[in-house]
Amino acid sequence: MGILKRIRKIVMADIHGTLDKLESPINMLQQYIRETEEQIVKAQQALSQQLYLEKKYETLIAETEALAAKRARQAELAVSRNEDNIAQLALQEKIKNENKTTLYREQYEATKKQTAALYEQINKLQEKYQELQHKKLILVSRLNTAQAIKTSNTVLSSFDTENAVKGFARIEAQVQKLEAEAAASNYFHQLQHTTKTQVLDQQLQEEVQQALEHLKASK
Repeated sequence: MGILKRIRKIVMADIHGTLDKLESPINMLQQYIRETEEQIVKAQQALSQQLYLEKKYETLIAETEALAAKRARQAELAVSRNEDNIAQLALQEKIKNENKTTLYREQYEATKKQTAALYEQINKLQEKYQELQHKKLILVSRLNTAQAIKTSNTVLSSFDTENAVKGFARIEAQVQKLEAEAAASNYFHQLQHTTKTQVLDQQLQEEVQQALEHLKASK
């Protein structure tokens, strides 16, 4: 049972760690940007299809108009030759092509409206994409600043000022001790120098006295 509990805790920890990564602000924003990029790609593909349909309808309209005009000329020629049966067949084809032309024009206009709406949607997607990219830059900057402040606060909170003060006090005590030793050494050095000077003066006084007595005796 203990082993199963430990395994469950490990699995849950991994799951929570994964969720934390997924819920990271930057990761979430990256996901939104990827989704927007996918929508833009789909919109571009749809636009390509729409433009293809527009060209196709333009071609069909031109072909049916040309064919209707051709059948109209054929009907006129048949009438001039009193070939009513041929004229009727030509007029029938002319009307069919005119109807097709009308239908193609309606479909063409509907396609153009869809294309215009698609252009508008693509523009909005591009604006949204640029907005998300701008927000990403701002959020990354803010996140880096927040992390830097958090790290600094962690360092400051872990800094033991009491130990630092004690350390400086110990250093100051050592400096004071060295200063005292230096002062004592200097005092004894001066004392010894003074003693030697005094001894030297007494010896000179004796010589001076002897020289004085000798001078008096010579007189």
